[in-house]
Amino acid sequence: MYKIFFNLVFKRMDPEKAHYLAFRWIRLAVRIPGLRTFVAAALAPRHKELRTEAFGLRMHGPFGLAAGFDKNAVAIDGMSMLGFDHVEIGTVTGEPQPGNPRKRLFRLVADRALINRMGFNNDGSLTVAARLATREPVFRTVVGVNIGKTKVVPEAEAVGDYVKSAERLAPYADYLVVNVSSPNTPGLRNLQATEALRPLLTAVREAADRTVANRRVPLLVKIAPDLADEDIDAVADLAVELGLDGIIATNTTIAREGLGLTSAPSLVKETGGLSGAPLKARSLEVLRRLYARVGDRITLVGVGGIETAEDAWQRILAGATLVQGYSAFIYEGPFWCRAVHKGLASRLRTSPYATLADAVGADVRKPA
Repeated sequence: MYKIFFNLVFKRMDPEKAHYLAFRWIRLAVRIPGLRTFVAAALAPRHKELRTEAFGLRMHGPFGLAAGFDKNAVAIDGMSMLGFDHVEIGTVTGEPQPGNPRKRLFRLVADRALINRMGFNNDGSLTVAARLATREPVFRTVVGVNIGKTKVVPEAEAVGDYVKSAERLAPYADYLVVNVSSPNTPGLRNLQATEALRPLLTAVREAADRTVANRRVPLLVKIAPDLADEDIDAVADLAVELGLDGIIATNTTIAREGLGLTSAPSLVKETGGLSGAPLKARSLEVLRRLYARVGDRITLVGVGGIETAEDAWQRILAGATLVQGYSAFIYEGPFWCRAVHKGLASRLRTSPYATLADAVGADVRKPA
């Protein structure tokens, strides 16, 4: 039914307008007690065997919503109602910003992909922090907060900008993510170089510890799939050295060649980050490399091209404790989480592993 609706309605709409329309419907549904109970029962049935613990946080399962969908923390309960086991909000910047000029979001339907150059459009860390502070949760869910650099802040002043966001948002974050991998903020990806990343992560860690005295807020970094292998290794080594809690692999790609894209050239050539199915192979490759490097010392989160339960299962076998999705939600609709959870539970039952934790990294640990 959703695919018919997508082809008849959403496919004919501007992608960003369709996004906000769906967003409004989700937010409306979760405000109606009887309706949200019915929707959650239908779309988010729990599977006890999928219960997951990551960086000290307990979750109903491993499948979460990646950053980018709920930039301003206005639909956390709505996305939980649809079945996501954790919701990562953001990217939030130190100051509010409108993002890049429209049109800035493109569907590559033939490739089940998206290209975006949104440019971190968000309400800013002060407003989002106030929203989180006054939030009254309807559903229990883990909330991650993804922070990035304000566009007008020079690269040399990036650390202070991130620290400002960390100080404001860490008290309300179950975990905190430093995003240095979006291709849509000039100079941002330069911060992935270890000489720039070390002081940034150290400063954010100190800010979170200084601001939140009663608990340790887990800190993660999100990296791009376009990093060279030696740079992936360097980030992995740095994460271990600094005692980071996790690495999210991966963000969108600026690559277009070698991805088998079949959409119209006019779409493919749009600038911005490509997400969705074409990213699947490289994201999995980066994840496997990270796990081979860090093992169980750091929690890995697999994201990029996850469409099915099989995709999520392959990420777990490659080393991901958690997996995230976003782009496929646009194409699969509200029953997506239900299908992924059902498929994961089935695969676990027929696998040689007693728990999901036992399966994490199993393919990488196998003797060559």
